[in-house]
Amino acid sequence: MTRSIPVVITSAALVWLGLVHAPHAAVSGEPGESGPPAGAQAAAAKAGLTSRPFGKATTGTPVTLYTLTNAHGVEATITNYGGILVSMKTPDRRGAMGDVVLGFDALEGYLGKHPHFGALIGRYGNRIAKGAFSLDGKSYTLARNNGENALHGGLKGFDKVVWAAKPGTGGAAPSLELTYVSKDGEEGYPGTLTAIVVYTLTDANELRIDYRATTDAPTVVNLTNHSYFNLAGEGAGDVLDHELMLDADRFTPVDATLIPTGELRAVKGTPFDFTTATAIGARIGASDEQIAFGKGYDHNFVLNGTAGTLRLVARVREATSGRTMEVSTTEPACSSTRGTSWMGR
Repeated sequence: MTRSIPVVITSAALVWLGLVHAPHAAVSGEPGESGPPAGAQAAAAKAGLTSRPFGKATTGTPVTLYTLTNAHGVEATITNYGGILVSMKTPDRRGAMGDVVLGFDALEGYLGKHPHFGALIGRYGNRIAKGAFSLDGKSYTLARNNGENALHGGLKGFDKVVWAAKPGTGGAAPSLELTYVSKDGEEGYPGTLTAIVVYTLTDANELRIDYRATTDAPTVVNLTNHSYFNLAGEGAGDVLDHELMLDADRFTPVDATLIPTGELRAVKGTPFDFTTATAIGARIGASDEQIAFGKGYDHNFVLNGTAGTLRLVARVREATSGRTMEVSTTEPACSSTRGTSWMGR
């Protein structure tokens, strides 16, 4: 039987399933001869929330690194700079712990340019065409930070701010509550918006991410986490052999600037069909316009099932380590990418 760590995302406006070409990751493995991870019983005594300094943001604001540890020794490390999931250490089939999330060991890496590794995205995840939208008869203009489009909240999105942090109060499992207040007009968005995100690591080996937002005026909001995973573990090669199951019969084709065309296209007969477990690299080189536009997979999948109900939508398995990741969500869509456009930079 496979032991897996479900990554449960309950209130995200968008689920981001990022699979990468190198380092860091999050999940547990199939049982091996060696049994549970070495030191797991000792780790139980250390279960909880700890913190340590992680440097200073460019504004001079102190930044903190928080580690959630469960009774099995699984660890999720988060910084309040950008709400970033910095690492997640989980056992492989032999009980050896490995980091399965792509990221940096020091804050300086996150202060520089990177493809939103592990970050909380807001006020609006993904692209807004031509950096403009209308709401209640009023037009709003945003920074165009991705060609002619606005991407992931703008020049200084929620991934580039220091969030207020405190221990969560939702139950016995260790949790971290992050709060950020985005003022009216910030990055061009209307209304003052208060975003609250809670990371919880359960003894069922679930990393749960809950999102809430309130506003004092009509606005748009689309929050998500932008983690990239490699279930083989840090430094263990690419993800092309990872097997992905994605419970989505349709996806949203995009134009050359990665803006959805409005069509909901069936995945059957295309390189986007992961309704049965398929190696990610099996069709990534296919001669297909959508593959060319996305430089691989950088698309939105329309999830099966009823939006608003928590349901399993994706499963990824890496055979060598035996690690399996399951993703559940209440939301109608999942954005899945294999990082190709930034590899080698």
